[in-house]
Amino acid sequence: MIELTPSQVAALKLARDGDLYPQPMKKWAHQNATVTYAKTDRWKERPQKVKSVTSKALDELKASGFLERRHLDHDASKDVYGITMAGKMWLLRNK
Repeated sequence: MIELTPSQVAALKLARDGDLYPQPMKKWAHQNATVTYAKTDRWKERPQKVKSVTSKALDELKASGFLERRHLDHDASKDVYGITMAGKMWLLRNK
C-alpha cells in the first residue's frame, strides 16, 4: 500500500477530473482553467482559485505510476499528463 501526502491526493483527484496541462510558474492545471465563482454567490463577487498542481507533486505521482504522459512524441516538459488505472484504483480504495 502506497501512502500519499495530502497534496499528492489533491493532485490525483484533479487529474481524475481531466488531463493536466503545463501552466506558468511550474504549475499544472486543466487546459482551459479559469477563475470561477461560487454557485451560491448571487452577485458573483467571490472568485474561487484555479486548482493547480506543482511540478514536484506531478513528478512524485509519475514515479509511483499514478500519472502518465499522453503524447510520448512531444517534449516532456510541455506534454499532457493523465491519470492511470492504478491512480483510479488508489482513489477508489483510499479516498
